[in-house]
Amino acid sequence: MKEILTAAAIVCGLSLFAPAAYAKVPCEETLKEVRTTRDAAKLADADAIKVDDLINKGIERCNADDDVRSNDFFNQALAAMGK
Repeated sequence: MKEILTAAAIVCGLSLFAPAAYAKVPCEETLKEVRTTRDAAKLADADAIKVDDLINKGIERCNADDDVRSNDFFNQALAAMGK
């Protein structure tokens, strides 16, 4: 009986982490959206420099397999472009 309760506790504990794993978006997917938005955006020079800098930082982190930080940079770039 104790083994069954232990197994049930482990399964319940693991199920708490599953949604977080599925909610993670690969940075490559976010980059596609950023590039599409950037191509269509009409930005002032200062804004374009800021957005391009954020995109470059995001690409750097994406290449380092740091999806969380790269998506943060990409989301900042999207916000700066009004999306």
